[in-house]
Amino acid sequence: MSPDRKLVVLLDVDNTLLDNDRFGEDLGDHIEEAFGADQRARYWTIYGKIRDEYGYADYLAALQLFRAGLDDDPGLLQMSKFLLEYPFAERVFPRALEAIAHLKTFSAPAVLSDGDIVFQPRKVQRAGLWDAVEGRVMIYLHKEQMLDSVQRHYPAAHYAMVDDKPRLLAKMKAVMGEKLTTIFVRQGHYALEADMSTIEPKPDVTIERIGDLLTLDRAAFTKAG
Repeated sequence: MSPDRKLVVLLDVDNTLLDNDRFGEDLGDHIEEAFGADQRARYWTIYGKIRDEYGYADYLAALQLFRAGLDDDPGLLQMSKFLLEYPFAERVFPRALEAIAHLKTFSAPAVLSDGDIVFQPRKVQRAGLWDAVEGRVMIYLHKEQMLDSVQRHYPAAHYAMVDDKPRLLAKMKAVMGEKLTTIFVRQGHYALEADMSTIEPKPDVTIERIGDLLTLDRAAFTKAG
């Protein structure tokens, strides 16, 4: 087994590699500018209901429902342009691409994200993350339920998962045990709202920002427990 196949480092996207909170603010501002504050609130209500029902973000599905009553508004067609052409490369966190390059020196980094089948891949591509991980990209509805598939696609002796959601890391750890090192990035609203005292098992490693991966050597990614 080659060195990069002994260790696979799995990387979340939203609020881990790129600032999705900032994208959400920009989207809300764009909706308010085009349709008004009430419609901004309506879009996020629709988005929230979809997320609660399906368990992942689907901005395009929310837009489809949002169009009700606005079909004759010329601003509606510009919404798809805003979403599909959004400059996600500008929202990649500082030193995130450097961190991926660092990971390549001792592992096979791969993107593992939740999301829809159209917009999320588009986001990963436009951000430059798809090329950065050399096409090793997996996007599922619920990634914590797809760990067998992850291991089948990218077999390795050990895995590490880098994510901003400590509860999700705990779920993955419960499934994979000592075969998985969990690395919590304390950035984004999920991380800031998390009550770590109620989360078990706790992350194996905690860092403040994604660029801090540059300070970790291979041993940190194989630490488990």
